[in-house]
Amino acid sequence: MPSPRASAAPHLAKRTGSTFAMSQPFVTTLTADHRRCDQLFVQVETAAQSADWTLAASAVEAFCNATDRHFQFEEDMLFPPLEEVMPGATGPTAVMRQEHQLIRQLMGDLRAAVDAQDGDESLGVISTLHMVLQQHNIKEEGVLYPAADRDLADQAERLLASLA
Repeated sequence: MPSPRASAAPHLAKRTGSTFAMSQPFVTTLTADHRRCDQLFVQVETAAQSADWTLAASAVEAFCNATDRHFQFEEDMLFPPLEEVMPGATGPTAVMRQEHQLIRQLMGDLRAAVDAQDGDESLGVISTLHMVLQQHNIKEEGVLYPAADRDLADQAERLLASLA
């Protein structure tokens, strides 16, 4: 039997010994999206540290738009089917929704601080947001995304297509 091409798609089966194991499409795709948002966040921090307010404002918009798009995917496309098939998922997804609201509030605070060209306030919000995002992402990447890979494998391609 020919071996599947690993480079064909990240969610295709990979040969492991005499069995085939599915990779983790939700972990892979959504963690990569976290990293993309992280890179945009670094651009915000760099611009704020150098007091380049024009660049900071542009970077904040790019970061906030990407992060909100990620949250919308999770809230609209990932959490509802996960809650349907996974007993007890409502608790963790409720916590993630609450954290999304906190992060959205912090993003609003960041926009305001950058618009006011307030370096100290901007860097303070950036520090808080960095901590909250790190803790949030660890929970999603360590608990929810693996659960989605386990319990929503048959829906992965369709659901993740809406993120592209």
